[in-house]
Amino acid sequence: MQPELRLESSDTIVFAGDSITAADRHRQAYGPLGFGYVHFAGNLMLARHPELELRMVNAGISGDTIADLKHRWQRDCLDHRPNVLSVLIGINDVWQRAMEPDLASNAADPEEYGLTYEQLLAWAREQCRCRLVLMEPFLFSRDQQDRVRQTLTPYVEAVRRLAEKYEAVLVPLQQAIDRRIVEIPPLRWSQDSVHPCLWAHAWIAEQWLDATGL
Repeated sequence: MQPELRLESSDTIVFAGDSITAADRHRQAYGPLGFGYVHFAGNLMLARHPELELRMVNAGISGDTIADLKHRWQRDCLDHRPNVLSVLIGINDVWQRAMEPDLASNAADPEEYGLTYEQLLAWAREQCRCRLVLMEPFLFSRDQQDRVRQTLTPYVEAVRRLAEKYEAVLVPLQQAIDRRIVEIPPLRWSQDSVHPCLWAHAWIAEQWLDATGL
């Protein structure tokens, strides 16, 4: 059973992650929330709860691994003093280890990924006492034997364990994708199996809002 997530007046909601979260947030046309799921989820929350005067922060950086996120965790995430902290990280660790092993010195294996991720969550709870939302890293693929998909599985499992341990809201994206991708071909979701098309970003925002109840 998912923990309840309730918003309060003047809450700060920080979305941390890689390019899927960032979604060109630094470009003037898309700033400050980017064009992706943070844009859709954030603006829907603002529309649903205008009286709360919520503050939305997109802290995504393209290319980030879990180690990269750790290096900027304090500055880019915790210094915002989030009341709600949402995290989507891991696909760059997975992709580099599966497809670019010669360049994967900064990519964590599943054990290191889980340990580092847990350290970040512990710091967040200690400093900010924030409510946590953990999003499963995902791949748009029907092929269960795909090298990247097989590499991804233990990372998804690590996120699920951490969500349970930290009583975080879990957004089960890979599970939801697996159900829908039987009907909707992978190329409709993404051109590279990783970065969502615009409608798929909106769909991810729906999964986030459904999971959190916001």
